[in-house]
Amino acid sequence: MHDLDEHQWRELLQRLRRFAIWLTREAGSADDLVQATVERALSRRSQQRDAEALRAWLFTILYRLFLDGKRRDRLHARWLSWFGRGERESEAVGDAVEDIVLAQADLQAFARLSTEQRALLLLVSVEGLSYKEAAQALGIPIGTVMSRLSRARGALRELTEGQPQPPAVRRLK
Repeated sequence: MHDLDEHQWRELLQRLRRFAIWLTREAGSADDLVQATVERALSRRSQQRDAEALRAWLFTILYRLFLDGKRRDRLHARWLSWFGRGERESEAVGDAVEDIVLAQADLQAFARLSTEQRALLLLVSVEGLSYKEAAQALGIPIGTVMSRLSRARGALRELTEGQPQPPAVRRLK
């Protein structure tokens, strides 16, 4: 990246690690986050031109990686709980059936969204693409990504939290 001496790099890495520990509250996760930040910065060093803004740019990368990881973790936990592999495996079978029915209702709600909304939610929320990356992937302006994504999240929230119509389920004895 820029011509920083070893002392400047060490200081910068210490600051990034301190921020990462504050965010993750775990040294191992913080170290992984700092490493991912440096890897991302090195792979995209052509995007950062101003040596004065290097520190702010690195903190931005670290924070966005942290948020993306949290989003991904929440999504994976939800999917695992839907399919009975979450922390609630030991609960009664009746509860698992209810969870599966609710998961099916959520998936049906997702399927009712427009193609553009589903694509954006999948790219950003599931695949972890940034807004800019999603805009490039879909060939639309970043502002359009943000407004469509906001509307998609609102529509999905309304479909799942409003009065969702759970699928008809027959009880077998």
